[in-house]
Amino acid sequence: MTVWLHIVAIVLLASLGGALWRVWRGPSPADRMMAAQLVGTGGVAVLVVLAALQDWTLLVVALALALLAALAAVGFVKAESPDGAGDPEETDPPEDWRTNSQKVPQDG
Repeated sequence: MTVWLHIVAIVLLASLGGALWRVWRGPSPADRMMAAQLVGTGGVAVLVVLAALQDWTLLVVALALALLAALAAVGFVKAESPDGAGDPEETDPPEDWRTNSQKVPQDG
């Protein structure tokens, strides 16, 4: 069983290498952010496998990494949207906050 878990950890680390390559060479900021999310998820997976192999207290570190990855995604969305569009505290976002040509139909 431990040999299988070691193999899983090695495969996960290899996928992290590919994700880091995409973070470094990504064509757009959104691609880089998605790869960074993959790094966070892969890191959590590696920590869970290592927790099963060594010490279960590594799950606390995995939980902290998952929280940081989620906060990074929220920060990226907030930074990329002009004037904080999509902010839950903002009642009426600006009409032209969408940069693409697709508009969402208004209800009512």
